[in-house]
Amino acid sequence: MRDVAIIGIGQTKVDEHWDKSLRELAGYAALEAKAEAQVSQIDTIYVGNMMSGVANQQGQLGSMVADWIGQRFTDAVKIEAACSSGGAAFRMAYLAVASGQADIALAVGVEKMTDSPSNEITSALATAADADWEVDHGLSFVALNALIMKRYMHEYGWEGIDFAEFAINAHANAVQNPFARFRKAITEEQFIKSTMICDPINLMDASPIGDGAAAVILAPVEMLAPGSPRIVVAGSAAATDTIAVHSRAHPLWLSAAEKSSKAAYEQAGIAPEDIDVFEYHDAFTIMAALSLEASGFAEPGQGPALAKAGEIRIGGRIPVATRGGLKARGHPVGATGMYQIVEVVQQLRGQAVGTQVPDAEFGMTQNIGGSGSNIVTHILKREN
Repeated sequence: MRDVAIIGIGQTKVDEHWDKSLRELAGYAALEAKAEAQVSQIDTIYVGNMMSGVANQQGQLGSMVADWIGQRFTDAVKIEAACSSGGAAFRMAYLAVASGQADIALAVGVEKMTDSPSNEITSALATAADADWEVDHGLSFVALNALIMKRYMHEYGWEGIDFAEFAINAHANAVQNPFARFRKAITEEQFIKSTMICDPINLMDASPIGDGAAAVILAPVEMLAPGSPRIVVAGSAAATDTIAVHSRAHPLWLSAAEKSSKAAYEQAGIAPEDIDVFEYHDAFTIMAALSLEASGFAEPGQGPALAKAGEIRIGGRIPVATRGGLKARGHPVGATGMYQIVEVVQQLRGQAVGTQVPDAEFGMTQNIGGSGSNIVTHILKREN
């Protein structure tokens, strides 16, 4: 397997893009990454997307993107893995280059959600759950996470307010990110007073949907131009779990996160304490806590304690959501995993203006599909 570097990045602001189509969003991010990488021809394209068939009545995103960005006849496919579609697309692009099947690969994640009625988006998001054993019994995606959070609070003795720091930290960091949807800090009082969505999940526990796209260009390390930033893929792993939460032996433990993070650590030759920045999948504050625990940053049931101690902030033990995370940057589901990659690249390059983690060498991303049924973990490294 060859060593692989990220040589170009691109992204759009997460927003309600009434004036831009699905193809324009994906094309903008892809062309920006291509221009930064200074490449004219791409060998393979992977497009991460969850719901274009429902929300946009558009399939065939591989050929659509290839055609739109001037790469007609290029090998190109859509990758779908629920909310982890972006991370899965990046992993496929990485494997294509690492294996030698491609020299230049494009991974782009895109989602356009705000054009559709909210009930349609709610139904589309529910397809990440088990249709027979969860959705047919009336469970929405937020309801599943509410059940998990309720059980977590019962098992470990936490209250709703104990999850506030996850949201407060994300919003504080998003203020500095021009690509974030909600660039406004929030207070603990605002968290407490926010509208209840599905007990115990309130509005500030949940990430917002949005339209957006992010992209990267990957190539073998030896193709890097002299003096170029060397951001290499040090670890790439994915794992699955049962699609239905009730089928798991331990519903409060993200086994797929544990397995994929351990595999990525092993590939990179490091341990959790070596990670300088972590872009986790904070679709809900409960998922932030579970991700920190399963990835080795906190003991079971102690994710909120890590946050309350300030250890997830810039300057803390493990800075997370450094550009706003899903909570404040926004969660255009199929694009989220790619935003995470782009943001870690910015941190490792020293380009995360306003929220830069000093001397960051290792950055990790974790993209979660469903309620933990498909999890993709990547570790990137800055090489001098």
